[in-house]
Amino acid sequence: MASITVIEDHPQTARMVAKLLRANGHSVNVWQTGEEGLLKIMELKPDLVLVDLGLPDIDGQTVIAIIRQQSHLTSTPIVAFTAWSPETAREMAKAYGCDGVITKPIDTRTFARQIETFLHQSLPTDLENESSSGSQPEK
Repeated sequence: MASITVIEDHPQTARMVAKLLRANGHSVNVWQTGEEGLLKIMELKPDLVLVDLGLPDIDGQTVIAIIRQQSHLTSTPIVAFTAWSPETAREMAKAYGCDGVITKPIDTRTFARQIETFLHQSLPTDLENESSSGSQPEK
């Protein structure tokens, strides 16, 4: 079981993601703002962070940059979570220093597997060769 922090401002999406992850045995904490999420990430030190790029208070880029500056979180996978087109999402995730990207709307049949992939691989720093769906990390 992994500890996963989700920063997502749309309640319905947040509930669905949390339900899917919990159904797969993960411990999930959901925060609706970047500020709340950052405070809890520093405290909880999750195994993975799923962060919406379009948050109401602090943009996802800033959230990711702050997480990446924390020495105790350098190996924590960060996955961008966005409704941008897959191509744009991949470019943004790479530029922001994410380990991968999952585009919305999610495919509920494959979402948990996508998260497992991020949790159990040697995490890449280069996202250029991701699948065209923009939802799988580079291998």
